[in-house]
Amino acid sequence: MSPADPKRVMIIAGEASGEQHGAKVVTALGEKYPGLSFFGIGGPAMRAAGVHILADSHDLAVVGITEIFSKSATIIKGLAVAKKALKRLKPDLLILVDFPEFNLHVATTAKRAGVPVLYYISPQIWAWRSGRVKKIRRRVDHMAVILPFEAEFYHRFQVPVTFVGHPLLDGAPGEALEPDPASTLRQPTIGFLPGSRDKEVLQLLPEMLESAKLLKQKLPGAKFLISLAPSIKKEIIEGILSVHGKTLDYDIERGGAHPVFRRSTMVVAASGTVTLEAAMAGVPMVIVYKISPLSYRLGRALIRVEHIGLANLIAGRRIVPELIQHEVTGETIADTLHRMLSNPVELTDCRQALTELRHELGGPGASGRVADIAARMLGGSPPPYGPSPKTRTSK
Repeated sequence: MSPADPKRVMIIAGEASGEQHGAKVVTALGEKYPGLSFFGIGGPAMRAAGVHILADSHDLAVVGITEIFSKSATIIKGLAVAKKALKRLKPDLLILVDFPEFNLHVATTAKRAGVPVLYYISPQIWAWRSGRVKKIRRRVDHMAVILPFEAEFYHRFQVPVTFVGHPLLDGAPGEALEPDPASTLRQPTIGFLPGSRDKEVLQLLPEMLESAKLLKQKLPGAKFLISLAPSIKKEIIEGILSVHGKTLDYDIERGGAHPVFRRSTMVVAASGTVTLEAAMAGVPMVIVYKISPLSYRLGRALIRVEHIGLANLIAGRRIVPELIQHEVTGETIADTLHRMLSNPVELTDCRQALTELRHELGGPGASGRVADIAARMLGGSPPPYGPSPKTRTSK
């Protein structure tokens, strides 16, 4: 790992959360391996970490199966950029972060070019389309997985794998948040987290705002927060609020999800990484998931797990409510919130279950462990094995 022998790493992250995690790996790897240069596909966090960005990940992000078609031209162009860079610049290592539909195509080109491939944050092949594990075994040299049961899955199919722990623990407080004593069940604060993609917000935020109006009728003291990701276009938010937020008092929080967790009695969150953040903060939640009807029908035929929420998947049981597709209405969300807020015992039990869950996710340091694997691969040594995989048990 000599500075006199500079090497190049290509890294691809196609979504907001993935590129944040990718940026942390770049920073950690740069500290372990001085003189590295980085290029690839990502966003502002990776650019700030020193990655030369060839294409912006925001243009590639999609939700659902059929939504891919609306961005097909941009995705094809992005694939062309990635493949051309692999062939022309010949990196010493390719790090792929999540974003499987795109990244597994790029992995094929990398293997043909003789470029080692490290895949960080596994596709959810344990949930649907498990046959993709054969592609991964052929195209990926090492998997760095973030959920405890994923390592067992890949071991079963003889794919080199390390459970590195969850990257969200790197920046999380040591313990779950204590409930705000000013936030009583008669005057609760409800946080809305409608997602990090424009299409998600268009689908979910109107229903969240309608639920706020209905809940306000039952709990006049209720307050509301709206968490908006930096990736969401301002005009989309303004359009939704002008229609659905006219009679509603709310605060908008653009400083990330954690300030919302700190102020909230409960949250309503789009299915995804943010629900795991809420779980680690110990904040009771309602998980909502809604995509196009065709995407939903296709997905339902393929999915092989009982839950969609990461907290419920890791726990192996439903510890927080899930509202899916036609259930995502203002009325249903409001009813679910009111039921939980009216039952202090249920809220306390939920917080306790979420607190126990964070112990299943390993300790802080995931980004550093991924950087260790990458450094070994750059040096031609076998990657180290991280924390032992844990088997999920049914409860």
